[in-house]
Amino acid sequence: MNTNNAHHRESLTSIGQRRIEAVKSKSIYVLPNAFTAAALFSAFYGIIAAMNEDFLAGAIAVFFSMLFDGMDGRVARATHTQSEFGVQMDSLADAVSFGVAPGLIIYEYTLKGLGKIGWAIAFIYCLCAILRLARFNCNVGVVSKNYFQGLPSPAAAALVCGFVWLGVENHFPAWLLQYQAEIAAVVTLYSGLTMVSNAPFFSGKSYAVVKTIPFWVIVVAAVLFIVISSNTSLSIFILMCIYALSGFAYGFWCWWTGRPNPIQADIAAAMAAEAEAATDEKAA
Repeated sequence: MNTNNAHHRESLTSIGQRRIEAVKSKSIYVLPNAFTAAALFSAFYGIIAAMNEDFLAGAIAVFFSMLFDGMDGRVARATHTQSEFGVQMDSLADAVSFGVAPGLIIYEYTLKGLGKIGWAIAFIYCLCAILRLARFNCNVGVVSKNYFQGLPSPAAAALVCGFVWLGVENHFPAWLLQYQAEIAAVVTLYSGLTMVSNAPFFSGKSYAVVKTIPFWVIVVAAVLFIVISSNTSLSIFILMCIYALSGFAYGFWCWWTGRPNPIQADIAAAMAAEAEAATDEKAA
């Protein structure tokens, strides 16, 4: 009798734990979602600022959106307040922060002068950002966390808004000013199409890599920090250009050395695992 009661109490405990986990997974946690809301607000403010022709404030607002977006996930993990609601809210906020906002800001800044081509390029950028985020959500657990599949949307937004910031502060040579709209079109189109590519971009999420960083990297990082502080807009734009090209450079290096593209290798492995599982299910 006592044994049956013990089993009964144990089963009730496990049921209660499962219910608690189910509630937690669907709960709305204030702290991490507040950072997501702050990221969305920054992007929305950036759009309003661009509509009022305050392009510097609009571009910087997107960078603040990037800052808040980078904090919400870390806060959720640190406080153990991850939830499916938070994941979906973050993804929708990213679509506005790194898709709609940068596209509208650079359109209002200079692409407007290209007429229909200008707004078409801005729309292509927005569409690619949405596709990039949707693909990322579908490939969670498929693609390794060491690399991004295509240019991450925050980096694409930084490249586009960095161009706006650079232009507002008049860092372009005088002979390039007449081609500013055309250059903006190339930057915007490149950022959008690179987001939906399979180029492997280093993510920095591998703790094994972080633990093995040599001392010279820290020195270089310190020097870069000083350079960025002295000329923020130009330094950020140059760094974003280097990162936006790094994925294709690494993909070419993999091809040249005969190594598989890590993104395509992960996808092929996932497809092979699915095919094997389907075969086993049919055989059973």
